[in-house]
Amino acid sequence: MTGPAAEAPLLEAREITKDFPGVRALDGVSFSVRPGEIHALVGENGAGKSTLIKVLAGVHPHGSYGGDVRMDGASVRFRTVRDAETSGIAVIYQELALVKHMTVAENILLGDEPRHLGMVDHDAMVGEAEALMQQLGVQMDVRSEVIHLGVGMQQLVEIAKAIRKQGRVLVLDEPTAALAEHEVATLIGIARRLREQGVGMVYISHKLDEVFEIADRITVLRDGQTAGSDLTANWTRERVVTAMVGREMNDMFPRVEHQRGDVALEVQGLSLEDPEVPGRLLVDDVSFKVHCGEILGIAGLVGSGRTELVSAIFGCTRGPRRGKIFVDGRETTIRSPADGIRAGMAFVPEDRKQHGLGLIFSVLENLTLVHLGEFCRFGVIDSQREFVEARETAESLKVKTASLDVAVNTLSGGNQQKVVLGKWLMRPPRILFLDEPTRGIDVGAKAEIHRLIGELTARGMAVVMVSSELPEILGVADRILVLREGRVAGSRDRDVATPDNIMEMAT
Repeated sequence: MTGPAAEAPLLEAREITKDFPGVRALDGVSFSVRPGEIHALVGENGAGKSTLIKVLAGVHPHGSYGGDVRMDGASVRFRTVRDAETSGIAVIYQELALVKHMTVAENILLGDEPRHLGMVDHDAMVGEAEALMQQLGVQMDVRSEVIHLGVGMQQLVEIAKAIRKQGRVLVLDEPTAALAEHEVATLIGIARRLREQGVGMVYISHKLDEVFEIADRITVLRDGQTAGSDLTANWTRERVVTAMVGREMNDMFPRVEHQRGDVALEVQGLSLEDPEVPGRLLVDDVSFKVHCGEILGIAGLVGSGRTELVSAIFGCTRGPRRGKIFVDGRETTIRSPADGIRAGMAFVPEDRKQHGLGLIFSVLENLTLVHLGEFCRFGVIDSQREFVEARETAESLKVKTASLDVAVNTLSGGNQQKVVLGKWLMRPPRILFLDEPTRGIDVGAKAEIHRLIGELTARGMAVVMVSSELPEILGVADRILVLREGRVAGSRDRDVATPDNIMEMAT
């Protein structure tokens, strides 16, 4: 055997075991990265990926876990993140660690700025940052503030920081979760360039198409153990999914039969103005209907106005709005989310952590917060009734949690999303808006969410679902509305919709 797979590992973890109170997060996991290799690490939320990375990166210090970590064949004892960075391990987390109002160059060299006569040498700093970007093959004005860059470019700044620190092993944690398609292509190109330069990479992603495109090897974790590890050429997508979830996943989009009823929501000529740029329309004269017992998919490229449309209908946008909204045939004025809720609507936002959950609050508190007034009598909460109803909701959605009292930020992404859904389903709405309902969650949890959406429509609920994943839109929706630059570009029924005709309208 030749190539990266035949070389001695740069970084190796041997029989790593890590316990938290009442939970074994890692149970004898072994993992390695070789020079010039991209090694994908996949698994469901809660499988142990993040814990393993934190062991390798020094977040969990030596002594807090069992097993052995090695660099270049020698045992290492990382007590801090700085120890790991000094050894050449750099982690780029999904939540980027950049100072938004500093320039690209200042972020790249932060804490190690070149100096002349005791002062920061800004010209030298800019020159070094430009050289790093040239090494990555990226054109970027390193004098611009990071806040003006898109997420994709911000990630490239993080990569440049890692390369400057002599990063020999680069860990990319869900690097494309929030990127547009052209940004994904750029990032993959950068990763390949770094592979040619001998950098070893750990690539963590739920997007299996990307994993198969870029990875040399794939390791699957399940329940804190290694479920399989092999060269990418020896895997199939079906085998990876089965290893991840421990069962066959033949139907990612389970079809629950449902009947279309009367019109639940009608939107006429809805327009939304950009609050930051007067006169610029984010949503431009959009009209559509959605029926009870129907799933309407909203498709389109990033920037097409999908999120702005559903947010405007629910009443959580700041810009001037015009148009008419009818619920069950009656014109309804919606100026705020409270108006939307009173009209029988519910909204699961794209960013569940920022807009959908109180992360430091318990599972119970998140489930009941919207309906808290209903559990009060004479100003006192009926805690027993609140607990019983929250437990019934959590059990019906199969939320995996040690108890209802644990903070929701301790749950996996899929279970957090179930909690966001659950808080609305305690008092089921007539119309449910879902914005990227399966973003950042694993394939097993996705199938559960898809099944739940089908069950809700079977009960007569009208569902409007925004998704960037074309297979999801095609697999779940009964009808697809395509937006382009804030306007309706066309629509297709499920039986005639194809990837080609949806993308043709979107572009």
